[in-house]
Amino acid sequence: MRAALWFLTLFAVAVAAALFAGNNQGVITIFWPPNRIDLSLNLVVLVVVAVFAAMHVALRALAALFEIPQQAHRWRAQQRERATHTALLDGMGHLLAGRFLRARKAALVALAREKSLSASGENLGHAVQLRALAHWLVAESAQALQDKTSRDQHLEWALAQTATRATPAVQELHDGVQLRAARWSLDERDVQTSLRWLDALPQGVQRRTLALRIKLKAARLAQRSAVALETARLLAKHRAFSVVAAQSLVRGLVQDQLQHAHDEVQLQRIWAGLESAERQMPELAILAAQRLMAVGGNRVTARTWLLPLWERALTEPDLLSEQQRVRLVQTLELALVWNASAGTERQADQDWLARLEQAQQNTPRDASLQYLAGMACMKRQLWGKAQQLLTQASTNLDDASLRASAWRTLALLAEQRGDAAEAAQAWKQAALAL
Repeated sequence: MRAALWFLTLFAVAVAAALFAGNNQGVITIFWPPNRIDLSLNLVVLVVVAVFAAMHVALRALAALFEIPQQAHRWRAQQRERATHTALLDGMGHLLAGRFLRARKAALVALAREKSLSASGENLGHAVQLRALAHWLVAESAQALQDKTSRDQHLEWALAQTATRATPAVQELHDGVQLRAARWSLDERDVQTSLRWLDALPQGVQRRTLALRIKLKAARLAQRSAVALETARLLAKHRAFSVVAAQSLVRGLVQDQLQHAHDEVQLQRIWAGLESAERQMPELAILAAQRLMAVGGNRVTARTWLLPLWERALTEPDLLSEQQRVRLVQTLELALVWNASAGTERQADQDWLARLEQAQQNTPRDASLQYLAGMACMKRQLWGKAQQLLTQASTNLDDASLRASAWRTLALLAEQRGDAAEAAQAWKQAALAL
């Protein structure tokens, strides 16, 4: 289309020129006493055009001649700039390839060439980023070579180059260098220094996945379970882990907190800080109840923590593994301490006894429920019913510890009745179960 338009324009100009020059009788007379010169108008027009074209070409030639030194200067500057970039790229390539000495040498060459450019008056628009990257490259190589003095020196220079944070690119580079410094400290197991580097980052940068991963590892090394747990939750929300891995990580951190709690107040504070999904994890609910009773806490509270898990286990038979089911039964057995206190505790005891009896009646073939109901009757001094339930459970329990406990309780009941033969037989079965 453009070519067609050009052809049409060219034809129009040709037609206009033919019409103007073909029948043009115009004459230009120049009086130069004592002479008179008559010139055709067409000739004058052609001469004027030719003179203009010649002058234009001459001026362009002179301009090109005078620009040769400047062009040579620009060409040399471009060559030095390209050599600087090439050295920096070579250094990065060597770093990725594990050739740290060559990487450091290439980065130093890039710094020297950039300095030469600046000294010659050629200031690059991205000189700050280039110098900062080169200093970081030297520091990264020094870290790999265990040259801490050189690493710290070039790290300080890299941060100094980007300290102004004049542009978003410089700001990102400054944050990146700080993240690398935090990672170096973590690699050296200097947890406090690593956390200080992370704390110096802007709030938004601290919530990035890379920063959170470093913070999680540092907090775990420092045994700061609360910080590690909060960080793991943020990483899970960012989908930095799979669902299974996130649950496993959170579960391990909460278990660590529970294991290191030494009084009831700490345990209640930890439990109150857990999310709803975390409280429903079988391992956490069981461990929290066990730790609470181990430190002499309120057993009614322990049963309250276990109640949601107990109700889910009854409605979802496949929720718990065999080992978890045994641990739940053992934990509830420890929590079933019936006393003569009045008020809410007595009501809680009665409610749990009703729950156990109802669950055992709904699934009469479940040996673990028979065992738990029998132990509850034992502690309520319902001897006959306890003996009946424990006798049924003792022959069907798969877990050796529960089976031995059932036989020991039957032996105590037999001794209480004065039946020495039956007591001896029960003690024998308890020993065989183990």
